[in-house]
Formats: sequence, structure tokens, C-alpha cells
Amino acid sequence: MRGQSPPVMHEPLDPLEPKDGFATLVDYRLTVWEPDRAEVELTVEAKHRNRSGRLHGGVVTTLIDAASGLAGTYCAVPGNVRRALTLSLTTQFVGAGAVGMHLVAEARKVGGGRQIFFTQCEVRDRDGHLVGKGEGVFRYRSTSATPEGEPI
Repeated sequence: MRGQSPPVMHEPLDPLEPKDGFATLVDYRLTVWEPDRAEVELTVEAKHRNRSGRLHGGVVTTLIDAASGLAGTYCAVPGNVRRALTLSLTTQFVGAGAVGMHLVAEARKVGGGRQIFFTQCEVRDRDGHLVGKGEGVFRYRSTSATPEGEPI
């Protein structure tokens, strides 16, 4: 540890993010969250490889699902949140990933109504090369259908 700075702890952008949940297991981070848009980032580690030594497609799918769900559930009301569940997710794997690669999944809410919303997401490396993309269909939980959300 000599010569290394202690880790900087930041408040999570998502107030529902558990300290020991799936995001921590996979090690992705929510870095941008605003109305109709979210970005999730991950640096590929050895634990993210498939048996061929390349980035596992499940990791790319996880980034698409997480970013897409967050893109539709931003809530600007302090102390409130919006929740949704994935109804359908399509994923296309376009490029290979390797250990050390930094990935950014950028998702946008592209449509929907009171209960259902639609997203599109692209996963790119630091140089902007497309690694994967997907589309999602999500349903708001009944208490989260309005932009004001519900109390935490």
C-alpha cells in the first residue's frame, strides 16, 4: 500500500444501490444519471472472462440491462426513487473485450407510456469502438409510474 492513496468514497448516484449487491459483485459503477439517460462503467478484470479468455457476454448484457433500467428511472425529487423491472432485453455482441479494457454503457430512454418504457444502449471501449448494443422494454412498479417516484 506504500505510495498509494486511500480510496476516495463517494455517495452513490443511485440511493437504492446496495453496498454489497450485484453491482459490487460484477464491479460496475453508475457514473451518469439524468432524465432519460444513464451511463454505467466497468474495467474488465480476469473475473469477467469466459472460458476462451475473452470478455464474457453476460457482462456486456449486465451493463446493458443496468444502464437501460436506470435510464428510465431517474427521479429528481430528493428522497424519492423510481423502480422498474426488465420485461425484455435484446443484446448484440459486436466486438471482443479483453482484460484491462474500460467499457462505458450509455443508455437512453427512447419511448414509452405510463407503465412501460423502451431503451437503447451501446457499450463502447475507451476509444469509442462498439463492443455491444441492446434494446430493452421495462415496466415501472405501480408506485413508481409518476416522475415524482416514491419515498425511499
